[in-house]
Amino acid sequence: MSDDLVPLEPQEALEMWLDRLSANRSDETIQSYDYRMKPFVEWCAKEGVDNLNDLTSRDIFRYDSERRSEGLAPATLKTQIGTLKRFIRFCAQVDAVNGDLPAKIEVPSVGISDRVNDELLTAERAKRIRGKLNRYERASRRHAMFELMWHTGCRLGGLRGLDLGDCFFEQADLERLRHQNDIDHEALENVELPFVYFRHRETTPLKNKRAGERPAALAQEVADRIQEYIDVRRVERVDEDDRRPLFTTEKGKNARVSKSSVRREIYIMTQPCRWGKCPHDRDERSCEALNHGREASCPSSRSPHPIRTGAITHMRDQGWPPEVVAERVNATPEVIREHYDHPDPIRRMQSRRSFLGEKEVSE
Repeated sequence: MSDDLVPLEPQEALEMWLDRLSANRSDETIQSYDYRMKPFVEWCAKEGVDNLNDLTSRDIFRYDSERRSEGLAPATLKTQIGTLKRFIRFCAQVDAVNGDLPAKIEVPSVGISDRVNDELLTAERAKRIRGKLNRYERASRRHAMFELMWHTGCRLGGLRGLDLGDCFFEQADLERLRHQNDIDHEALENVELPFVYFRHRETTPLKNKRAGERPAALAQEVADRIQEYIDVRRVERVDEDDRRPLFTTEKGKNARVSKSSVRREIYIMTQPCRWGKCPHDRDERSCEALNHGREASCPSSRSPHPIRTGAITHMRDQGWPPEVVAERVNATPEVIREHYDHPDPIRRMQSRRSFLGEKEVSE
């Protein structure tokens, strides 16, 4: 133990870290970090580690080994150890652990099969779903939701928080931005349409709060599908904050669609039997996954997060640099590389060809 370290208990350190993060993270994110770190704090108590100054890389290795022995899914283990590494990095900043300890924590890798099963919706599946939605549910709320999530890689909270006024599809829409103090008016003269603007608001917060605010450019085809939904299928309602949500409910007290409703819609859209034959040899007449509230029990259904992961992976496979992807989806390049970059080797090779030029590399 270094003489320069300042004593700090694990639980107190965790509270300090979460308090620091709360300035620019949503309550849900803080809760998820707290949940991931709970096993480590409990392990420290069990092992008698009441001062982080005494924590060594060997202790981290023992904790990692114990978590592996509990049969956690590879993706879950990676997430928990990755969060632990960020926590230990903070502890090093406040002189609670040796400065070289974070670098000694090895975040486990996840095989491509585990990633595809647990973490992402593949580009091939997304293409099929978009095609089916365009054919059978064109201009529906589901259609508009999926197009936006896949095209922008946004989080569920960002999607749900969009208002009509956050859609900028025509030149006249830009007038709404001219009255906002955080907008460079000169930039508006040359901005290209269409785009949506993700905004942090008290009742519909973004994960990273104000730091998560950003405009996201849209392909014209995607904007057209969203405009069709607005013109044809959207129910005109105003929420309790006098805002006009982009995604509204048909009836009920809440005008804005709930997070649980968005999740259910995504589960439904990603069930293969909605558009064709069941790949799991289930009897569709008695399959529980077709019952309301049980959609997630389908082995092929996906929650919103795998759509974000799949979209980010697709952007990277198309050759987008991590820095560009990070700005679009509100993450850091490091997080993109560590948690979202699940490359297909052939596609990634093809995306690199543009950097080779016409000259062959010779020794």
